[in-house]
Amino acid sequence: MTDNDTHSLGVGYLLWIFGFTGSHRFYFGRPVSGTIYLFTLGLFLIGWIVDLFLMPGLERKAERRYVSGDRSYTVGWVLLVFLGVFGLHRFYLGKFVTGALYLLTLGLMGIGVIYDFWTLNEQISARNHELRSG
Repeated sequence: MTDNDTHSLGVGYLLWIFGFTGSHRFYFGRPVSGTIYLFTLGLFLIGWIVDLFLMPGLERKAERRYVSGDRSYTVGWVLLVFLGVFGLHRFYLGKFVTGALYLLTLGLMGIGVIYDFWTLNEQISARNHELRSG
């Protein structure tokens, strides 16, 4: 555990089980490689297996990059992955207008959810920074 404990290595390994979809890479703030993994089945499963050993480094880099605070990255990601089309992750971040918009449009017909897969870590980091500087 570091002073800036933002991401869980255990959650990363759980997501690695579905790593051929890029889920662990999205969680650790690597949306480009996450998308590549999604479309290539984890770089033809080879990258997926290699990531088993790279996971601690991915976590360390995420913890250096993102701001810790009241909003949990893990909670945000769980809400996005399982309930993203209903906008619950946006309500969690205090974005009530876009949360309601997602709720009424099923995550802007999925496009907003895809956008949030790319940007959720930055959104949570910005919210934590905002709450810190109050």
